[in-house]
Amino acid sequence: MASPAKRRKKNDYSASDKSVRSLNYFFTKQRDAAKEGSVINGTTNKAQELGSTDAKSFGERHEAIVTDEELARRLHDEWNNESHNKDISDSGGPPDFYKSPLADIIVKATTRSPIDNTEAPKSGPKDSPNSLPEPARPKQNTLTLQSTAVEEDTISANIPFDESPLSFDPSKYIPDLQSHWALEGGNATYALLTRCFVLVNSTQSRIKIVDTLVNLLRTIIEGNPESLLPAVWLATNSISPPYIDLELGLGGSAISKALKKVCGLDNAGLKTLYNKYGDPGDVAFEAKKRQSFTFRKPKPLTIKSVFDSLAKIANSKGQGSQEAKQRIVERLVQDARGAEESRYIVRTLVQHLRIGAVRTTMLIALSRAFLLSRSPNATFPIRTIDSLSSLKKDVLSEIYSKNEEIVKACFARHPNYNDLIPALLEIGVCDELLLRCGLALHIPLRPMLGSITRDMGEMLTKLQGRDFSCEFKYDGQRAQVHCDNRGKVTIFSRHLEAMTDKYPDLVALVPKIRGEGVGSFIMEGEVVAIDRDSGELKTFQTLANRARKDVVIGSVKIDVCLFAFDLMYLNGEELLNRPFRERREFLRSLFVEIPHHFTWVRSIDATSADVEAVQDFFKSATGTKCEGIMVKVLDNLPNPDLQADIDTADDQSQPPSTPHKTRKGAKSKTKSKSAPDASVEKDSAPTPSRRKALLATYEPDKRLDSWLKVKKDYNTSTDTLDLIPIAGWHGQGRKSKWWSPILLAVRNAETGSLEAVTKCMSGFSDKFYAANRAKYDPDNEEASNTLPGKPSYVEYAGGNPAVWFEPQEVWECVFADITLSPTYTAAIGLASEDRGLSLRFPRFLRVREDKGIEEASDAEFLAALWRKQEARTPMAGKKAEEEEDGAQEEFE
Repeated sequence: MASPAKRRKKNDYSASDKSVRSLNYFFTKQRDAAKEGSVINGTTNKAQELGSTDAKSFGERHEAIVTDEELARRLHDEWNNESHNKDISDSGGPPDFYKSPLADIIVKATTRSPIDNTEAPKSGPKDSPNSLPEPARPKQNTLTLQSTAVEEDTISANIPFDESPLSFDPSKYIPDLQSHWALEGGNATYALLTRCFVLVNSTQSRIKIVDTLVNLLRTIIEGNPESLLPAVWLATNSISPPYIDLELGLGGSAISKALKKVCGLDNAGLKTLYNKYGDPGDVAFEAKKRQSFTFRKPKPLTIKSVFDSLAKIANSKGQGSQEAKQRIVERLVQDARGAEESRYIVRTLVQHLRIGAVRTTMLIALSRAFLLSRSPNATFPIRTIDSLSSLKKDVLSEIYSKNEEIVKACFARHPNYNDLIPALLEIGVCDELLLRCGLALHIPLRPMLGSITRDMGEMLTKLQGRDFSCEFKYDGQRAQVHCDNRGKVTIFSRHLEAMTDKYPDLVALVPKIRGEGVGSFIMEGEVVAIDRDSGELKTFQTLANRARKDVVIGSVKIDVCLFAFDLMYLNGEELLNRPFRERREFLRSLFVEIPHHFTWVRSIDATSADVEAVQDFFKSATGTKCEGIMVKVLDNLPNPDLQADIDTADDQSQPPSTPHKTRKGAKSKTKSKSAPDASVEKDSAPTPSRRKALLATYEPDKRLDSWLKVKKDYNTSTDTLDLIPIAGWHGQGRKSKWWSPILLAVRNAETGSLEAVTKCMSGFSDKFYAANRAKYDPDNEEASNTLPGKPSYVEYAGGNPAVWFEPQEVWECVFADITLSPTYTAAIGLASEDRGLSLRFPRFLRVREDKGIEEASDAEFLAALWRKQEARTPMAGKKAEEEEDGAQEEFE
């Protein structure tokens, strides 16, 4: 039988003789309730008019088809008029009409995006049959239909922050910005920060990134200095210094819930976007673009309000805190104006901003911004654009470098923007800043770092003619111990995180190690797990199994020893500018050694002539469960007795006769890196030298050749494993569109199962990442090599990967060590009864196209390599589970 549509095409369509149900039929109950004294006395006026008209006459009155949006607006206007006539302001809540099916129609119409983009007909005269009533102003307690396309901040969106700071003039834009900000309480809007993020994210040029940040900071400094501190925190992707325990504590589910609720996504839609884009910020960008209407008009975000919201999230504790956090997240996502603001709000919430503005870049930008700008209330001198533009490039670079060194030195000694930014706003960049933001007790300074070298010959060549100290590089955790005159002790990690609660036994130890005359100090050392009775060192995995917070001394099961190696502060005096030999002498003469509790790192003093002694010392270190050795210059000046060696090394370091091209930018980079050393070399070296000066001073937050690391090189090992990739996670940052890390497994030859052994994210090229993502693409049904879930033949007790691979290829990987693991199940029962084996620092080498998965390394081979590794240590002969009791993966 032909459908009505086909009959109409044939011209043989005749209307049905059955009566047509009007709208009146569907609203009978509401009409009867209204007649019996319902709160809504006038609800039948329009509804009954519509109901009394049959379908045919209704179509004649409305020649144009009424869209869902038009119907919603029309019914909504009637709703407002009826509420106004009845005056329900004193009733404390909406009338019963809100609960009617008519209200459901309004809700569905307002929350559903229009099917087409046809422009709604403009309202005509009131007596026009096609006209819609003018929208009335909504009353309080009344649902409203709002467009998400609110007024854009066109002023911020058009500021050319990516111009050169020597041509950018903030005063041209500040009056208009302040007029716009006045509507939002006078604070700088988040749109200004978003504009900077968009420009920074669109370039790979470090110069452009710095210039863009400089211009943003200058605009805020001159226009709204109160917003500078929160802007710096947000741009550096943090809300507090690392030594203050203030974390957002948001999981991915909080972001997903907010996007689903605010943008109207369902689980399937959200998963599709996430699989396509990977990055949560990009998912929010796409979701926001698709949102058309909302019941609440977005309130423009300001820089201060966003930062305050993050602080509220971080400070939410106790019962109901998750719900409170969720509400704040939803409000931020809802109030974000436009897709770009949504992108960066979400990236901020997941603590992964991805704009390339690392700490060093921000410090450089601050130093240049305060060279050119100051707040309206400040009086410190600044440079004008014209005066700087007229300078030669090398002179301008010298001015920039001087300011940068001051700001970097302040932050290295006192890494807290809460102290640095107010000081900059008051006095600018000057020598006084070093006094205001200098070394302070209970505020960690950024540690000095050593350059990496795995070749003993290279190390000896670099230190030709110098006296140096070789120290064991213990496999533990670097610790910075602060103690004031009152005996208060704080301990910080290499990454400046507070560890005082983790080591209460060390806190109790400090009063016992202070010698006579020692008041306050800052000491640095290595915390290593140890056997109290024998003094035998244990591995880092054993130390990692120790509880992290609220540790009670009586419950400590893993004993530790502090091996001290440097002293940076003593009795109120900084020792950073003292040579290492002098600092070490203070450390060893003023503190009391307690065997197996507190002692010095094992070391020998040598020169480049003592090759055999250094090699023997290195072998001793690696044979005692150490990572290698640290080599440190003892004095600022070379040894005069070894001057002939220096001259020989200089002659050997002459450039080869064959010319070669220098990588673009390498020359300037080398100059800037060695600039701090040049002045010292000029003052201290008695004769000119072509060699770079090596300082024995303590240089916070710098990696210099005066400290060298010589570690075991796993690349020289002949032992490799052929592993099977079985799963992957979405990468972070630039790797968000690829799978990284990737879960690898070994075979169990007896059961045929695959046992997870490690996660690998090193050794891959971008080209390989892209090819691997295309190969294991869950959205490509034709070429997909992925599985819907974890297969039964895979054994893994860790978190849930984003995608499971169908096992089909073999990868050759190298590694540093094999460790016992509570997470990975590989070779469980072969090395330990209840723990499997895992790889430390795995690195991908190549795809073994000549091997199938049945030829991959098996669990027995892995266990054999582990036993071979353990046989090289003094612990050979002991049971594996006794030796590695309590071992745990370093990063799980």
